[in-house]
Amino acid sequence: MKNNILIVDDIHPVFIEMAEAKGYECDYQPKITAAEALEIIGGYAGLVIRSKFRVDRKVIDIAKNLCFVCRAGAGMDNIDEPYAAEKNIKLINAPEGNMDAVGEHAVGLLLALMNNFNVADEQVRAGSWLREANRGYELKGRTVGIIGYGFMGRSFAKKLSGFEVNVIAYDKYKTGFSDKYAREVSMEEIVKHSDVLSLHVPLTAETAGLVNEEYLFHFKKPIFFINTSRGKTAQIRPVLNAIKQGKILGAGLDVLEVEKFPALAEQEWFDELKQSGKVILTPHVAGWTFESYRKISEVMGGKLQVYSPKP
Repeated sequence: MKNNILIVDDIHPVFIEMAEAKGYECDYQPKITAAEALEIIGGYAGLVIRSKFRVDRKVIDIAKNLCFVCRAGAGMDNIDEPYAAEKNIKLINAPEGNMDAVGEHAVGLLLALMNNFNVADEQVRAGSWLREANRGYELKGRTVGIIGYGFMGRSFAKKLSGFEVNVIAYDKYKTGFSDKYAREVSMEEIVKHSDVLSLHVPLTAETAGLVNEEYLFHFKKPIFFINTSRGKTAQIRPVLNAIKQGKILGAGLDVLEVEKFPALAEQEWFDELKQSGKVILTPHVAGWTFESYRKISEVMGGKLQVYSPKP
């Protein structure tokens, strides 16, 4: 078998350059469908994906010669990781490549919420000049609670370091991670002290639906809520209810439980969500900048080893 790689999504060409320098042959087919990919995947040692392609048990069983899968991004929820490990398939992702983009996007959402940018912009364009109605909040002196302190959570904390805020972080799978940007705390301290809550966790069985009615009930202060992780980590109906109750002062959501149209428009909560002046929505682009497009591919290419094809 050849050391060849099937690329089924759009990636920066620097990855191909780096892979070929390591002796790989790259078959770049970003427009290929999942059905078409399944017909040929058995002949490849490597696979590069972004989001449109799910590497489940069926794909892994068909890809008899697969040695590695590269995910052009951070999240691995579209890959069956346990089964891949069972089949000795190496998994490569690139959170280092888009962590700055995510950190900056989260800060942008937070500042926009605290200063009513979306509502004020619409009002001025409509001919209203309402200064008092758009009085903002300052970040200085507030406590920002971060759930998940990996590449994304730490990037967000680092971006906040000039705002003179108190950053606290909880991570179920890490200990001893306090640094100059954030202090490690328990979940109890997060819900007790946070003025801002920001999610930076992967989607797993444990994080699915993490933010729900019960979870939000325990917060001691009204919060600004930011989610740039995965949509299914936060239930939208409870978030909207908390906004109506004054428990959430504003929500910046780059990700949603259901994404893309027409499915999104069919959700019972969507009309309320889009009409709320206390919500800012972006289409899952926090980690997708002109810079991260290249950096993700550079990180993947740097992690790529010369694997021996399966006999």
